Order: sequence, then C-alpha cells, then structure tokens
Amino acid sequence: MSDEKKTEEVTEETAAETEEKVEEKAAEEPKEEKKTDKKEKAKEEKAETKEEKAEAKEEKKAEAPQGASDAYLRLLAEYDNYRKRSQKEKDSLYADIKADTVTKFLPVYDNLVRALNQGTEDEAYRKGVEMIMNQFCQTLEKLGVTKTESLGQKFDPKFHNAVMHVDDEEKGENEIVEVFQEGFMLGEKVIRFAMVKVAN
Repeated sequence: MSDEKKTEEVTEETAAETEEKVEEKAAEEPKEEKKTDKKEKAKEEKAETKEEKAEAKEEKKAEAPQGASDAYLRLLAEYDNYRKRSQKEKDSLYADIKADTVTKFLPVYDNLVRALNQGTEDEAYRKGVEMIMNQFCQTLEKLGVTKTESLGQKFDPKFHNAVMHVDDEEKGENEIVEVFQEGFMLGEKVIRFAMVKVAN
C-alpha cells in the first residue's frame, strides 16, 4: 500500500506542478502579448512617422518649385518694370535734349525773319535768305517742331507770353493783335512761348 500512496503523492505533486506551470504560462502570455503589442505599436508609430516624413518631403518638394517659380516671376516682373522705366527715362532724356538743342537754334530763326522783313533791292540776296528760311522750317518740321498759332487767337497763358496790352474796340477781349516773337512746340511740349500784344 505504500506504493499506492507514493503513486498518489507523485500524481498529486505532478498535478500541482502542472497547475503551477499552466499558471506561470498564463501569466507569461499577457507579458508576451504586452511586449508584442508594444512592438507592434512602435512599428506602427514608426510607419506613421515615416509616412508623415515622406508626405512632408513631398510637400516641400512641391512647395520648392512653387516658391522658386514665384521668386522667378517676381524677378521677371521687377526686371520688366526696370526695363520700362529705363526706356521711359531714355525717351524723356532724348526729348529734353532735343528741345534744348532746338531752343538754341530759334534765335537763328528770329534773325532770318528779321532779314526777310527788311526791305532790299537785291533780289538774289532776298531769294537766298528765303531759301535758307524754307530749309530751316523744313528741318524744324522733320524734328517735330511746330509754330504755335497766335495772331487773331485768344490769349492762352499755356502758349503765350503777353508783354503789351492795348485797348481796341474793334478787337475782341483778350485777342492777340501782334506777335513780337513766334512760339514753338515740340510735340505737346512748349519749348518757347510766343511773345504777344493783347487787346482789351
């Protein structure tokens, strides 16, 4: 009987050991599950961060050409404005120099007018002065210089310089009755005001 007791004891011990082992395994399984869960979460987080980083890189790549094209367009617009401004300055400078140069020649015109107004018996001399005057006037026209109409017109301070005033009932108010010196314009710009006598 002692053998039976021993067998029972061994069986009980074995059952107890088995239960302990099962309990240990059960306790270990949640730990392993927790470890695997943590590993999976870490992997998922890494994957998410990798995806986010990849998306951020793609966005930066997409933004970089836009930023570069914006900068290029701004630079192109600035250059275009600079070119237009430079051209406008050149044109303005050219017009100013042209006006100054023509103004220097206007006393020659005045002297030719005086020469033609003087009476002379030498027809060849008179014809020569007329030819010079015609050529001078044609040159002024080619340069875009025109005379301002004055005689018989209303006085306009934009074009005329009144140096004398006369009362004349036959003439209208502010009518120009005499021109002492012709006025000239270069395009829309007055380069010399007409010196005139105004009535009433």
